[in-house]
Amino acid sequence: MQKLSIVIEHWLEHNQSHVREYQRWAQRAGELGLEKVKAEIEEAIRMLSESNGHLEKARKAVPSRS
Repeated sequence: MQKLSIVIEHWLEHNQSHVREYQRWAQRAGELGLEKVKAEIEEAIRMLSESNGHLEKARKAVPSRS
């Protein structure tokens, strides 16, 4: 169970790293006038953030070994 909690925490951190990178690229796409590209990247950000919400719930649901 401890390993599972650690793995989920890693996934959360990894996804947050991707979110930050996607945000930078969405901004760049917007600066280039590529609004459809920007919108699709922003949708990916939204979905990844939603996924992280579920991973957070999963992490909290892992029983702690006391």
